[in-house]
Amino acid sequence: MGAARAVSVRHPMHQLDTLNMQQGKTAAGGRNVVVVGTQWGDEGKGKVVDWLTDHAQGVVRFQGGHNAGHTLVINGIKTALQLIPSGIMRAGVPCYIGNGVVVDPTHLLMEIERLEKIGVEVRSRLFISESCPLILPFHVAVDKAREALRESTPAGKIGTTGKGIGPAYEDKVARRALRVQDLKHPERFAAKLRDLLALHNESLRGALQGEALEFQPIFDQAMQVAEQLKPMMADVGYRIHQASAGGANILFEGAQGTLLDIDHGTYPYVTSSNCVAGNAAAGAGVGPGMLHYILGITKAYTTRVGSGPFPTELDINAEGTVGHHLSVVGQERGTVTGRARRCGWLDAAALKRSMIINGISGLCITKLDVLDKLPEIKVCVGYTLRGQATDILPLDADDISACEPVWETFPGWSDSTFGITQWDALPANARAYLQRVQQLIGVPIDMVSTGPDRDHTILLRHPYQA
Repeated sequence: MGAARAVSVRHPMHQLDTLNMQQGKTAAGGRNVVVVGTQWGDEGKGKVVDWLTDHAQGVVRFQGGHNAGHTLVINGIKTALQLIPSGIMRAGVPCYIGNGVVVDPTHLLMEIERLEKIGVEVRSRLFISESCPLILPFHVAVDKAREALRESTPAGKIGTTGKGIGPAYEDKVARRALRVQDLKHPERFAAKLRDLLALHNESLRGALQGEALEFQPIFDQAMQVAEQLKPMMADVGYRIHQASAGGANILFEGAQGTLLDIDHGTYPYVTSSNCVAGNAAAGAGVGPGMLHYILGITKAYTTRVGSGPFPTELDINAEGTVGHHLSVVGQERGTVTGRARRCGWLDAAALKRSMIINGISGLCITKLDVLDKLPEIKVCVGYTLRGQATDILPLDADDISACEPVWETFPGWSDSTFGITQWDALPANARAYLQRVQQLIGVPIDMVSTGPDRDHTILLRHPYQA
């Protein structure tokens, strides 16, 4: 055998770097931020996403469905969104519905039309992943029938919105779901629909004590909606990758909250998807290395809609009480359901769990102004659980129900914080309260929201510049 010859091989990555430079791209690409709720949802994520969108060139929903409710107030005008990303309210910004979202096509079209009526252009900049599972009428019927049956059991209702979210995710996991891409193929859609409808009708007629649904109305409605949705169908993960590689900043918008996460929340009183920051990658079709900064949204107190344990809960019905104050001043009713939200003091021990699960980079505290005029403010810093002390929310819902809060008490403030935009303008007691919360959870507070409008914001460190 002859002597081996040295062969020079240029690494493929070098070729990619050269190509990127030729196209005017940088290897770093854009900077991406994930916004997640750190409590039981309703933390004010929509306002924050809208505010941050002035630095983003794309906004992505990555989980949940139209059970989410985001209320935006822009120049005093209130807009409620459920399925469409909050970034849609910024003209010209592309918005993406990722594969981790379950889509009710009829509701989506209604939401588009509602936005169009107030002058928002949607269709040219909304991109829907072809891989999204569909929510269809039988999912809604099953959801409602199950909740009705649960009401008569000792455990009681889960507290779902009745939108069909859970049954749609069940079909996805069982590998039988109809997906957005099926809307492009009527014959394939019809065949899969017949099989799926037969399965759910069997449950509706039997154990669920409901009524079966007919094939033709469901099929006809789906095909009608399909014609309008087809131009918006896209390979969302690849589009996001291309945008980011080209230098675009992407904002990933979570729905619900960490403590409602199917794996990490107060199970079984949870939603049917992963609400945590890590799911932004899987639910959008991008790699986890693209998640650069995680912004956790936290109310200055705590709320919850639906059933489940709530250690710091207060009575919201008795006039003159703190719970009633939080409920009325905070206007605590669900955006989707209209149900009164349960209210209580801030729970730092529960937040500590959220910080760990999400890898939170910084916090935005919302609704600080709701605490104005209270003589004293309490924060739960841990619990006593069957005689044992713990400083973090337990994993078992029964254990959480048995927790007795350990409190720290702070003096309140008489001056209004509403609309304040500078940290130094906050009352001293408000600043002290926020600084202590920061210490308790071990994560910096980077933003404070002092009112519903996008301009009612104190910025300490910008997520896109941190």
